[in-house]
Amino acid sequence: MIDSVTLADGTEFVLARRDDEWVVRAGGMLLMSSRMHDSEEELAALALARVAEPRSVLVGGLGLGYTLRAVLDRTPPQAHVTVAELVPAVVEWNRTHVRALAGNPLADPRAQVFVGDVFDAIARAQRAFDVILLDVDNGPVGLSQARNQRLYGYRGVRSCLAALRPGGVLAVWSAGANARFERRLVEAGFDVEVVRPLARKGTRMRHVVFLAGRRAGTRPGLVDR
Repeated sequence: MIDSVTLADGTEFVLARRDDEWVVRAGGMLLMSSRMHDSEEELAALALARVAEPRSVLVGGLGLGYTLRAVLDRTPPQAHVTVAELVPAVVEWNRTHVRALAGNPLADPRAQVFVGDVFDAIARAQRAFDVILLDVDNGPVGLSQARNQRLYGYRGVRSCLAALRPGGVLAVWSAGANARFERRLVEAGFDVEVVRPLARKGTRMRHVVFLAGRRAGTRPGLVDR
């Protein structure tokens, strides 16, 4: 173990290393690994490829920095990239222990860190982002934080819709398929494509990326359910 921190709800986050592999565990369960990040990079690549000129990007979940790095590698010098991370220790680990894994993305002047819940960053934004990438927890089924469920609920999805600029894209990483979440996106006013990228090149394991663009004529106002 390299470091650990206990959150207010009692969940312990642990940063550990074994040989050349770095892992983060939450509540004793594996949350992320430096050996398996190809689908996180695909999350960024797939979404950004669908936006002609992405200038403002929100990344929900810093992790080990791979998603942020993929965004920075695909956006212009004038882009503004905000990464929201709930756990301050994860930000600190990215500035120290694991900064070299993804090429120290936090050192890029385009990257700005918001230490807090990405739900709050989205809820107060109106047509602010060209792309929203959510790589939070285990996807629509929360693993480490029960409160993450509100991000994937109907109000959270509608908040994402309102926070996107015209032509913007919401992309959500998930460990597996989730038909209920896909329906929720459609009901909220998105056109949805489901892609299953390899979790790691050279393996057969796949993760899921939900790609959602605002359906023509959909109004972005919030709806309570």
